[in-house]
Amino acid sequence: MSNKHEILPQKSIENRIITIRGAQVMLDRDLAMIYQTETKYINRSVRRNPERFPEAFAFQLSQEEWNSLRFQNGTLEVPLGKGHHRKYLPMVFSEQGITMLSAVLNRERAISSSIQIMQVFIAMRKFLFHNVLFFNSWIG
Repeated sequence: MSNKHEILPQKSIENRIITIRGAQVMLDRDLAMIYQTETKYINRSVRRNPERFPEAFAFQLSQEEWNSLRFQNGTLEVPLGKGHHRKYLPMVFSEQGITMLSAVLNRERAISSSIQIMQVFIAMRKFLFHNVLFFNSWIG
């Protein structure tokens, strides 16, 4: 279902949700792109508000996790010169962390984008729930 206030198509957001440490999360760079801001502003907001971002809400990837993710998704970049590589390991945000992020960024774009992202998380949970019920009734 399309919405006139939709920032990105639902599928585009779904494709940016990944599973790390058993949690469904989104990368800081993907959120920055959706919120139309820079990654450094997102990460700065987290550093300035650590009490709002416990590890269940946001955490920094380890070097091994980042390398694995880059290889899995074929995102190894060809060196393009200064400014095209990350200085720090990425942060990832859970559904709750994304909600908190929109509150600390306090930008209209972040708020409307977060609402859309939450709707995608909810739709994905409903889909999984209904498929588990169907599968259980089919085998049971």
